[in-house]
Amino acid sequence: MKVLPGVLLSITLLSPSLASAGALAEDAIRRDIIGRTIYLATPLGGELPLNYHTSGIVDGNGQAIGLGKFFKPDDEGKWWIEANRLCQKFNTWYDGAPMCFALEAAGPGKVKWTRDNGETGVARIGD
Repeated sequence: MKVLPGVLLSITLLSPSLASAGALAEDAIRRDIIGRTIYLATPLGGELPLNYHTSGIVDGNGQAIGLGKFFKPDDEGKWWIEANRLCQKFNTWYDGAPMCFALEAAGPGKVKWTRDNGETGVARIGD
């Protein structure tokens, strides 16, 4: 994931149902990611929660980790799946630019992401 004006995020996705390595197809993304909260690790410590609602809305809140001084702490946008990649477009974060992520199982409860610009990272998934 790129920068939320001035904040570099590192992401690792964790889901109990992800037990084996391999790229996630659309059905696995819907099963393991959608309807859950993904917690993005930040370099300053703490986590930024992103909620992938089944309605197609994604929202985030950076207030819990004090990111309001760097960017708008709350934003919402849309998510979709395209060519087995999870895509999203926020209203203001990332200047509203769309981005897509290939997701790959990386062992029990872990997923590696690769953004369409080649950046990679990790996050964890809650309920």
